[in-house]
Amino acid sequence: MRNLFIALLCLAAAPAHAEGFAIRDLTAVAIEAGAALGTGYVSRAAPDRLTLMCTACEGAPVVDLLLGRQADGTEERVRAGQTAMAQLEALCRARRPDCRLSGLSVAPAVGWVTRYGVGSSAGATAIILRGGDLLTIRVLAGSGEAASRPVEILVRTVAARIVGP
Repeated sequence: MRNLFIALLCLAAAPAHAEGFAIRDLTAVAIEAGAALGTGYVSRAAPDRLTLMCTACEGAPVVDLLLGRQADGTEERVRAGQTAMAQLEALCRARRPDCRLSGLSVAPAVGWVTRYGVGSSAGATAIILRGGDLLTIRVLAGSGEAASRPVEILVRTVAARIVGP
C-alpha cells in the first residue's frame, strides 16, 4: 500500500504534457486527403506517412504528409513570440535565397509554410506543431503554384482534423 501511495505521489508531481495531435495515424485521413486534392491522385498510406501523387495533374505534384516529433523548444519560442516568422524566414533564406515563409492559422497548433525553388521545379512545405507533435506537408512539383496549391488545400482540410480542437 505504501508503494502505491508513493507511485501516486510521483505521478501527481510529473509535469503535465500538452495533448499533441488528435490523430496520430495518417491512414485515418488518406481518403479525405485524396478527395480534397481531386481526381487523378493515387496514394500510399502508413500510420506515419501518407504519399499522394498525380502524374496527370498540372506540375505532376508529389505530396508527402509526415507525422513526427519536434521537442526542441521551437513551438514554445514561436508561441511566446521569442521566434518571429521573420526570423524563421531569414533562416530559410540563408539556405535558399528564393525561400519565402508565411505563418499559418492552425490554432491551437502553430505553423508556417515555406515556398522555394528546387532546380527547375518548386517545393512548398508546411510545418505544424502542437504539444511536441509535428506534421510536415511537403510538395514537390513542376511549378510554384502546383507545389503551393496542395499544401493550401491540405492545411485547410486534413491538417485541421489532425490537429484537433
